[in-house]
Amino acid sequence: MAVKRLDYSKIDFAKLTGRSEKSHTEEGSQIDIENLLKMKDQVKDFQILMMKYDCALSEVRTKLDVLNKELSLINNRNPFESIKMRIKTPTSIYNKLSNKGVDFTVENISKNLSDIAGIRVICSFIDDIYMLADCLAKQDDITVIQKKDYIENPKASGYRSLHLIIEVPIFLTTEKEYMKVEVQFRTIAMDFWASLEHKMKYKKNIQHQDVISDDLKFSADLINQLDLRMQQIREKIDEEE
Repeated sequence: MAVKRLDYSKIDFAKLTGRSEKSHTEEGSQIDIENLLKMKDQVKDFQILMMKYDCALSEVRTKLDVLNKELSLINNRNPFESIKMRIKTPTSIYNKLSNKGVDFTVENISKNLSDIAGIRVICSFIDDIYMLADCLAKQDDITVIQKKDYIENPKASGYRSLHLIIEVPIFLTTEKEYMKVEVQFRTIAMDFWASLEHKMKYKKNIQHQDVISDDLKFSADLINQLDLRMQQIREKIDEEE
């Protein structure tokens, strides 16, 4: 449940990504991301920006932990099982900007990307997802920028999740700044399916890929039925109590 903390004053770009920090430009030459930032004189600015996203994750995590404690007392059960947090690697940030046709600068990162900081909340039941999302969105220092409900309207692949892009304030030594954080809410079953689908997506030379995609879609529908059935069972137990 813990997020990996980074020393942003001493970022080892290659170590951070676990592989070479090389990406291709349209001209076909290779650019080292750390050297690219050095050429733009933005290494320190990038480190500060990543630190701010990390702080924003901590703020959202604290809010969710407080909600979890309160709601667990009210409902006699925890509304979520676990939390996973991550900050996109420099390579991932570079590639995402490149796909948008945008130059890799600190200013463009803040302006064009809203999912640098991500937090995933794993719940037991679907109704807990909507309850937590509503409680978080109603807090007076939270602004919901975007909401995508892939539970009510799943993707063609079968993917289900509730996505929020929010702005949360962080308090620095001289200022208050609002940072964007992507919050994903899933059930345990949805997260299991999404993890498997993600692994399959990056496998190469898979035979019968269409058949596997159909199987995944069928499994996603079964998982949704299971989630709904488990919620009905819990509701019956609650009524008995």
